[in-house]
Amino acid sequence: MDAFLSANSVSKVFFNDDAEAILQFKRGVDDANRFLHANKHLVINLNNYLVTPDLYNGKKHYHSDKSGSEEESRSKHCAVYEDIELSEVFDKVLLCSDDNDCLPRVGTQQNTRSGHKRHLKKGRDSGEFVDLESLLVSCARSVADADYRAAKDKLQKIRQHSSPTGDANQRLANYFADGLEARLAGSGTQLYVALTPNNTIIAEMLKSYMSSWPWMRLSIFFANRMIYEVASNGASLHVIDFGILYGIQWPTLIRDLSQRPGGPPKLRITGIELPQPGFRPSQMVDETGRRLAKYCEHFNVPFEYNAITKMNWERIKIDELKLVSGEVVAVNSLVRFHHLLDETAVGADSPRDAVLKLIREVNPHIYAQTVCSGPQNSPFFVTRFREALLFYTAIFDLLDATLPRHDNQRLNLEKEFMGGEIMNIVACEGKERLQRTETCKQWQSRIMRAGFKPMAVNPRLAKKLRYEAREGYDKDFLFLEDGNWIIQGWKGRIIGGSSCWVA
Repeated sequence: MDAFLSANSVSKVFFNDDAEAILQFKRGVDDANRFLHANKHLVINLNNYLVTPDLYNGKKHYHSDKSGSEEESRSKHCAVYEDIELSEVFDKVLLCSDDNDCLPRVGTQQNTRSGHKRHLKKGRDSGEFVDLESLLVSCARSVADADYRAAKDKLQKIRQHSSPTGDANQRLANYFADGLEARLAGSGTQLYVALTPNNTIIAEMLKSYMSSWPWMRLSIFFANRMIYEVASNGASLHVIDFGILYGIQWPTLIRDLSQRPGGPPKLRITGIELPQPGFRPSQMVDETGRRLAKYCEHFNVPFEYNAITKMNWERIKIDELKLVSGEVVAVNSLVRFHHLLDETAVGADSPRDAVLKLIREVNPHIYAQTVCSGPQNSPFFVTRFREALLFYTAIFDLLDATLPRHDNQRLNLEKEFMGGEIMNIVACEGKERLQRTETCKQWQSRIMRAGFKPMAVNPRLAKKLRYEAREGYDKDFLFLEDGNWIIQGWKGRIIGGSSCWVA
């Protein structure tokens, strides 16, 4: 992840050939970290696994290369440290159970709430109450109407009553105001690229990966268990992962396969990712393969890895996937396909539909997909702004209910991830608007048009998921089953869903 832009280079980036690569790669990082919320969460004990605490027995060396310059040495030291830290995070977070007490619980009903009213919002420095939601929508209308004087006046008032360290509504208003201000200035894309987290922040997010609610943990468990059941008798399992990034989903599946009666199958993983900008476009996806290979070696699972880095996933050819006759094929996407452009951006030939067509051509035994669910893809600015405001109101309210107000990881999450997403939705248009979330129903229509059929959820698995979602968590967490979908949300607002399909 050493190719991220610094704030100083943002003003120049859009005048070089790497501009699109940087923008596209950033969207991949944002997508993968969308709900890796910042806190010290438990790891849900879904199968009471016994875990070996140290996967890596070799000593860690932090010595710099004396032959290089001091700056180069420091850079190498930082990169090595970050890679080791990420590996240790995987060990502690992904491969532990409640019995090991790896991480304490948060997001429970016992947590104290910040307490705030939804519609009337107290001003930051006075006793005045302001309806920030209405004021934000009104400001968005003024921006859409090119009434810049009115928009600036409303922005000034919003600024007076918002804060990145206030209650949920004040924080939310702060980041939406940033987006409106950037839209007025025409600087949305530059600022979005600048809001790119470094590896240290990524590691913090992964440490708290289970976060303040069970969204990602349950989504991963659901997909992995469904894949495991399909491959229960296969000699070889080929997982094709669209958007593998750090490979956070697969250590637990590797562990499961190692415990399969009769021995594990051969595991082949094809990791598909966007290229990094710079001279080593496949560096991160290759490092992911090496990390997963170490887990397979530890658990005695035969392993083969195939990395694909492409800017446009719809242009991947089926030959690049290296399919083998007789293997069980599972295609997976974990909160990544909402970044694919659709017909509102490119016309009739939708990359979103083209990727689904490619997956159908693969003819997998199972296609597992987790999506963020929300109608935030309208080409009409005010409509999109209002829907995004409702969606992120739920997210910020969730964080406010389960995390301390001045928690540094929460502040980083809201600024680096949520703030960046809001910036992109509000201040960017055309192909530069990368956050294109659709509802679960819209995704279902697309997937079925591509030729897939719903795969029924195992009733025992659904019962297990339901129990884990409700055991010890805040009563406002939403968990429900809708056909072949597992839906999650907050206070009645659907935030995401997982489903499995068969060709």
